Amino acid sequence: MSQIRTFLTGAATMAAALAAIVTLTGAKLPAQHASFDEITVGRINIVEPDGTKRIILSNKAQFPGDFLQGKEGARPDRRDVAGMLFINEEGTENGGLIQKGSIGADGTIASGLSLTFDRFRQDQAMQLLNNDSASHQMTGIRINDVPNFQTTSIDDFARFREEAGKLPQAQQQAYWTKLSEQGRLNKNRIWLGNTGDKGSSLQLKDAQGRIRMLLLVSADGKAEIRMLDEQGNVSKSITPTSKD
Repeated sequence: MSQIRTFLTGAATMAAALAAIVTLTGAKLPAQHASFDEITVGRINIVEPDGTKRIILSNKAQFPGDFLQGKEGARPDRRDVAGMLFINEEGTENGGLIQKGSIGADGTIASGLSLTFDRFRQDQAMQLLNNDSASHQMTGIRINDVPNFQTTSIDDFARFREEAGKLPQAQQQAYWTKLSEQGRLNKNRIWLGNTGDKGSSLQLKDAQGRIRMLLLVSADGKAEIRMLDEQGNVSKSITPTSKD
């Protein structure tokens, strides 16, 4: 028994010494490989050798905030979702997949799924989504025109909202219009999805986010192409029965 105790003591001492050497010198331990048939966890952080997070898979309880250049920010609006985040080499969020689905005590549905791809250091450039509630169901694809981060940063958007909130109500729309004309705001350019009346539509928009061409199929199967002017008025409509 004394020999076993001596062996165990020596092994523990060697392990402690090895850990100290790794800590002091920055040396890396040999790569470890493991194989599992099934693993149950609350959250998985996939990281680079230097510790930079690249993909996070998480349940609702441990879902992270957002990431910008290695710093995590608070996102209270994400506390009811599970899913994954994509993070680029500099530690900035690059998009992600979030999902939820539940029925309340009153039978109300609250369900949704969103897969997004962000522009560099910016917001969503493309989104695939599905939302379902007691009064509304929407499924579609959004393609957005997002300004370069050097033109408008994520922090700028927060500042815009704060500045607009300090203005009289009558002046707020003019404030946002000016920013839009300067190309400093996100604009939806393409929407493809269903409509509230069981139809489907493809919306093509100009640089200001105004619909200029609309392809429609109604719930009863009627097809139509509409061309609109800057004020949203239909300048031309094409249907299977229309004559040029």
